[in-house]
Amino acid sequence: MTADSPPDGIRFGAAIQELETILQRIDNDAVDIDGLADELRRATELLELCRGKIRKAEVEVSQIVQRLEGSQTPSS
Repeated sequence: MTADSPPDGIRFGAAIQELETILQRIDNDAVDIDGLADELRRATELLELCRGKIRKAEVEVSQIVQRLEGSQTPSS
C-alpha cells in the first residue's frame, strides 16, 4: 500500500474501472460459466465498496457545508 492509497486498498476510480471491465467481459460472453460466480462476487464487492465511498463523501461534504454555514455571521 502506498502513502496515497486508501485503507481499504483500492481507490474509487480503480474500483469503477475494474467493475466496468468485469461487466464488459460478462456482456461480451468472455466469462465461462465456471468463472461467472467469481466475477459476479467481485463485482458485488466493488459495488459495495463504491457505494460506501460515496456515502462517506456525502457525509464529509455535508459536514463541511454545515461548518461553513455555521461560521458565517449574518450582516447587520
